[in-house]
Amino acid sequence: MTTVPAVPAAAIAWPATPASAAVPYFRAKLDFETDASDVAAALRSGTPGFVLVDSRGVAAWAQGHIPGAVHLPTAEIASRAADLIPAGTPVVTYCWGPGCNGGTRAALAFALLGHPVKEMIGGFEYWAREGMPVETASGIAAGAVDPLTAPRSTVTCDC
Repeated sequence: MTTVPAVPAAAIAWPATPASAAVPYFRAKLDFETDASDVAAALRSGTPGFVLVDSRGVAAWAQGHIPGAVHLPTAEIASRAADLIPAGTPVVTYCWGPGCNGGTRAALAFALLGHPVKEMIGGFEYWAREGMPVETASGIAAGAVDPLTAPRSTVTCDC
């Protein structure tokens, strides 16, 4: 009879990364990403220090977008960005959500043009799910906070 060796739980199957490797990795991750809560706080300040770019198509933009965002579909960035956003201006991109890499592709397109850039992780989905304001042809309105994504009592997760 053959004994099957026990398989370690997935969380410990690979050893944790030593701090000497983890620090540069996580620091670099923060250099490339931001989130809906931090973008909302920056926009509320009135001087965010970046241009927010919605990289989705026309139908998605019309369905709802972040107030103050510039609409520039990813496929048009190379040809239209220079007309809309001054060279060297920091940019934050977003697309639909975590199941879509459009914000990543848009960030790459802006980086190729020489812009400092970050991607808003969670995209429009998490912006809306966290109860942030959404603009449509009917105006600007905020929906209910999804308690699985943000606390109901504050506009940030306090992380």
